[in-house]
Amino acid sequence: MSDRCCGTAAVEIEQFATPQQTDSGQSGNLPVVVIGAGPVGLAAAAHLAERGIDYTILEAGDRIAASVAQWGHVRVFSPWKYNIDAAARRLLEADGWSAPDPEWLPIGAELIDDYLAPLAKLFGDKVRLGAKVSAISRLGYDRVRTAGRDDAPFLIRLADGTELQARAIIDASGTYTSPSVLGASGLPAHGENEVFVDHALPDVLGADRDRYEGRRVLVVGAGHSAATTLLALAELEHTPITWAIRAADATRTYGGGEADALPARGALGTRLRAHVTSGRIQLLTGFFAHRVHATGQGVEVVSRAPSGHEQSVTVDRIVSATGYRPDHSIASELRLDLDPVLGSPRALAPLIDPNQHSCGTVPAHGVDELVHPEPGYYAVGVKSYGRAPTFLMATGYEQVRSVVAALAGDWEAARDVQLDLPETGVCSANLAEAQEQRVGLATGISGGLLSTPLPLATVGATAESGGCCG
Repeated sequence: MSDRCCGTAAVEIEQFATPQQTDSGQSGNLPVVVIGAGPVGLAAAAHLAERGIDYTILEAGDRIAASVAQWGHVRVFSPWKYNIDAAARRLLEADGWSAPDPEWLPIGAELIDDYLAPLAKLFGDKVRLGAKVSAISRLGYDRVRTAGRDDAPFLIRLADGTELQARAIIDASGTYTSPSVLGASGLPAHGENEVFVDHALPDVLGADRDRYEGRRVLVVGAGHSAATTLLALAELEHTPITWAIRAADATRTYGGGEADALPARGALGTRLRAHVTSGRIQLLTGFFAHRVHATGQGVEVVSRAPSGHEQSVTVDRIVSATGYRPDHSIASELRLDLDPVLGSPRALAPLIDPNQHSCGTVPAHGVDELVHPEPGYYAVGVKSYGRAPTFLMATGYEQVRSVVAALAGDWEAARDVQLDLPETGVCSANLAEAQEQRVGLATGISGGLLSTPLPLATVGATAESGGCCG
């Protein structure tokens, strides 16, 4: 699929300076620094390795794909064939690795054990764990100073005070550590920070079971992470569940059902609708979380709609599955051109606007849509999407392929962006049946997914994610 299909030719893309400093000047012999060792960050490293470009990977966690490990119990709704980057596959197969069943839906732990960990092992000491980036700038230049700026290397400061330099930066740090607030207006609800609010995808059937079983639980949010948590909670006996959304109905969450090209994604909404219809899950619509406070009966969450209408619910546990937002603070001394609505690169925003696009209708895009006025800095993966919940790993893989080609000076390859994503309204019934047979009766899966059928979820809620779309 061309990057100029789907109406994108009408999008005006401002061409900022290209990263010429990668081939000359003070920074020419420095490595490219990749921030984040999740799926997209490691894919970037694979493409850099294939192109013979020196690189360093900085991972804030104490293990590879630390954020993915946080939702290791969750099964993604995209099968393996969409989850493995092409360059990563070539490197792994050359080392004797055998790919998993392409039609299988892995849980997060399998994504790490069967793919990401073996891939990272190939990169050896180029991967630095426990290396949290606290700031990025240009060596000797603050954001205001211009003359000679593009020839200066990037300066990366770590949380422990260590500093290193780079010729370019691929920021794949994701959004998992910066969840959105519970409050419906984008501000924390009054009292939100004074009570315990769990964020998306707790392991309610495994490690966190004791915290939820037999308790009154409120789940706030209308995305796939909320749906996944609701389906898991429904497996717990004597656990009253309330689901609160701002919309007037849950049609968007229920999705395309059998018309979805990813059957697991479609099944998510179908099963959720059945629980709401049966009364197992109580749905509150038009719910705008405004105030949270503890009472003698539990935690009361009060909704105040724009009309002034109020409603409330009292529960024991709250799960805020309201999405994620990018944290650009580490790049505050760089010159970024961000869309004022989504917080994505400005040229990318029209292509991923959730008001216009689902996961499967985002057109192919690459370096031209990810460029900033700061040559050589690229935010990729789910971080590039800002607040848009339409991210798929395959999209991130194509992003880094294009960016690395540009860093190598191969602009023909960089701009030949292609992406074939599964539409949300076109389905393969045979795949749906096969997954139900193979997954539906599974038990004993690591991470506590023991339900029948198993809850299926999004890769969107990862270190490389914060979105909806697996």
